[in-house]
Amino acid sequence: MNDLFSKDKINTNRQIELDIAKSFSIIFMIFVHTLSAAMMLENTVSMPYEVIVGNLLGGPFSAPVFMFCMGIGIIYSRHSDPSSMIKRGIKLFLLGLLVNIFSLIIPHYLSEYLFNLGYLLPIYGGWEIFYVDILEFAGLSFVILGIFKKMNLSNKQLLAVGVLLSILGFIFRFSDFGSIPLNILFGYFIGTDYAFTAFPLFNWLIFPIAGCIYGHYFMRTTDKSKFFRRWPIFIIISIIYLLVYTALIYDAQGTFPEGYYFYMSPLLALFCIILIHGDLGFSFWLSNRIPEKLKNMFVFSSKNITKIYVAQWFLIPITIILIKYADKSFVFNDLSVAAIAVFIVIASNLCALFIGKIKDKLNRNL
Repeated sequence: MNDLFSKDKINTNRQIELDIAKSFSIIFMIFVHTLSAAMMLENTVSMPYEVIVGNLLGGPFSAPVFMFCMGIGIIYSRHSDPSSMIKRGIKLFLLGLLVNIFSLIIPHYLSEYLFNLGYLLPIYGGWEIFYVDILEFAGLSFVILGIFKKMNLSNKQLLAVGVLLSILGFIFRFSDFGSIPLNILFGYFIGTDYAFTAFPLFNWLIFPIAGCIYGHYFMRTTDKSKFFRRWPIFIIISIIYLLVYTALIYDAQGTFPEGYYFYMSPLLALFCIILIHGDLGFSFWLSNRIPEKLKNMFVFSSKNITKIYVAQWFLIPITIILIKYADKSFVFNDLSVAAIAVFIVIASNLCALFIGKIKDKLNRNL
C-alpha cells in the first residue's frame, strides 16, 4: 500500500475522470428531476424506469457523487483558504434560495394560472423559498469546512466529525418541531418534515468530508490503474446492497419513501461512498477510451456544473408545464420523459455556454 501513495503531490493537474464523474452526476440529476416533475401530472411511467432513474442513477450516482467530488475539488482548488471557502459558501447558499424561486415559486403560480393545479407545488405561504436543496447544503458545507480548516483539523478528526454528524442525523431524522419556520430552520441540519428539506447537513456532510480525505490521497497516487483496478467490484457490491435496500423500504402502496434516501443512514452513506470509488474507477477507465472532443465536453460540463444545475431547475418545470398546456391530453411515459431529460441536458449546457460568453464579454469591457 505504501508504494501506491507518494509523500509528494503527483496528480496536481486536471483529472479527467473527476470531470466525467461530475458530468454524469449532473446528467442523472436532470433525469431524476425531469421524472419527478412529470410524475406530478398524468403519466404511465413504468416501475423499472422509476427504480433505475429515480432510485439508482438519480440517487447514489448523482448527489453523493456531486458532493464527494466537491470535497475532492476543495483539495485541488487554489482558493481553498478558510476565508475564500466561507465566502463561496455564502454565495452558494444565497444562489440556492434564488433557485427555489425558479424550481418552486414560479412553477407553482404558472401551474395555478394555466391549470388551477398550484396544489401540485405547495409553497406553504411562501416558506418553501427556504427549502433545503443541494446548493443550500453545498453553501453550508463550504462554510463549515472553511471553519474546520481554520481550526486545522486533521483527516482523522474530520472523519470523526463526519461520522458523528451522520449518526446524529440518522437518530433525529423525521423530526417535527411543530411549526413550518422551526422545521425549515432545523431542516438545514437534520431531516425534519419532508416538505422542507432534501439534503440536511448532518446526514450529508460525510460526503464532502470523505471527498477531502480521498482527494488528499488521490493527489498522491502513484499508479491510478492500480488504484482503480477493482472498480467493477465496488459498483457491483454497492448496487446489490442498494437494490435490496430499495426493495425492503418500499411501502405497502408500492412507493419509495424518499426520506429514507435524503435522510440517509450511516450504513447507506458508506455503501454510497463505496459506489463512488467504483464510479470514479469507471470514469478513469472511460477516460482512456474516448476521443478528445468528448473529453472536452465533459470538462466543460464539469467546469460549469453550477450554471447547468441552476439552468435545469428553471427549464424542467417550465418545459413540463408548457407541454401539458399545449396538449392537455398528453400523458408522460418513459420515452417522453427520457426525451425531455435529454433536451434539458443539452439546453442547460447551452445556457451555461451563453452565460459564460456574456460574463467574458462583460469582463473584457470592464
